[in-house]
Amino acid sequence: MPSAEAMAPPPAGPSTGPCSGKPAKFYRNPMGAPDTSPVPKKDSMNMDYIPVCEDEGAPQDSNVIKVSLDRVQRLGVRTETVEERALVRTVRTFASVQYDERRQTLIAPKFGGWIEKLFVNATGDLVKAGQPLFEVYSPELNVLQQEFALSHGMGGAGAADGRLRNLDYPQAELDKLRRGEKPSRIITFPSPASGTVVEKMAVEGMRYQPGETLFRIIDTRTMWVLAEVYEQDLGYVKVGDMAKITVNTWPDRPFMGKVIFIYPNVGKESRTARLRIEVANPDGLLRADMAATVEIEAPLGRVLAVPESALIDSGRRQIVLLERGEGRYQPVAVKLGARVPGYVQVLDGLAPGERVVTSATFLIDAESNLRAALGTFSAGENK
Repeated sequence: MPSAEAMAPPPAGPSTGPCSGKPAKFYRNPMGAPDTSPVPKKDSMNMDYIPVCEDEGAPQDSNVIKVSLDRVQRLGVRTETVEERALVRTVRTFASVQYDERRQTLIAPKFGGWIEKLFVNATGDLVKAGQPLFEVYSPELNVLQQEFALSHGMGGAGAADGRLRNLDYPQAELDKLRRGEKPSRIITFPSPASGTVVEKMAVEGMRYQPGETLFRIIDTRTMWVLAEVYEQDLGYVKVGDMAKITVNTWPDRPFMGKVIFIYPNVGKESRTARLRIEVANPDGLLRADMAATVEIEAPLGRVLAVPESALIDSGRRQIVLLERGEGRYQPVAVKLGARVPGYVQVLDGLAPGERVVTSATFLIDAESNLRAALGTFSAGENK
């Protein structure tokens, strides 16, 4: 009969387990499948199952995604350092070209009469200040002229002079009366401003009443561009900003303008605010009602930012994966600010110097791992 010494188990040799010399808690599928194994094994692709150690179940690591270094290299995982960058937000929107409301002049004489001759007789004609518009016969002005001449001859024409000036009697005609020239039956009415005739109601031979509009003249050397900006972009524009305007007629010739006014209301249905941009138009290339595209650059200064490719957007919240070393990645919720092409501002959740994953191709293979990690992460957030 064997002795007790012979029946005793042999003394344990040095520990050779994968977890710092200790045996693994279990082995999980390398592709993220939910099956596990109590012993080492390979999957259908001849990949080794990954050992899970006892300390990996600690609460502080419950939301860490673990990927073997070999897979990290094969899948081309790339990371980038979180740092401050000089970002510029570009606001793009559609607009329309309009006349400058401040440069419009209505020709509506304060006296009535008959137009005997038109010097400007077509819409679109260009006129200069002082240029004759029409000749008019006005019984009212003829009476006042005679009164002025009589009063002037007797050494006093103050009352008649005042009545003529109140009726916007042409200054050139008034100067003739003051020099003692004979009153004219026909009065030449000059244009009070330079610009383009955009409306012409005057017809040769017509009779008009006091205050009736005969012409509308607009100085088109300066035009307005009215742009519609969405609410989320409104905070990036301000009065004084420079804007680049492009119209379909001259797509390769941008016009520069300045934001001079932001209207105080937002459209109930469009949810846009209107900007008024003043643009020089010395050549007359810009015309009313042209469609335009506006770009306004808003410098954000140096702000903390990450590449857009680093974001995992679930709609309800945005997450990035922090690199923790040795194939370990941790999802972190971030609060975002402005977005620019290629980058997005981070307001909270990251610090300069941390590294985030910018190429998350491996998440396709490890989808179930990510889902489990984010589930744990969400549960921790809701406590």
